[in-house]
Amino acid sequence: MSFAASARSFWNHPAGPKTIFFWAPTMKWGITAANVKDFSRPPELLSVPQQSAVTLTGLIWCKYALDITPVNYNLMAVNMVMAATGSYQLFRRFSYDQAQAAKAKAT
Repeated sequence: MSFAASARSFWNHPAGPKTIFFWAPTMKWGITAANVKDFSRPPELLSVPQQSAVTLTGLIWCKYALDITPVNYNLMAVNMVMAATGSYQLFRRFSYDQAQAAKAKAT
């Protein structure tokens, strides 16, 4: 398939750039990028409710992206990454909390 044919196929796809099914998940990558940027944030400043919402939203919408017609792989990908980054942030926070509890118990 030529580049022109591939580009035309992408442009005319039911979840292509002429539809909201392309642009909504594309903009959602911004939330994911912000979460990745927060990897450098001190773990005590991470919000457990916020990161729980990011993780659960990612998991729920990842499943939904595979159930809708047309299957939206852009939506699935962004939500897989959202769930992974949210889970990592929760792990960082819980590890910090455990370390603080152990430190308090030792003194």
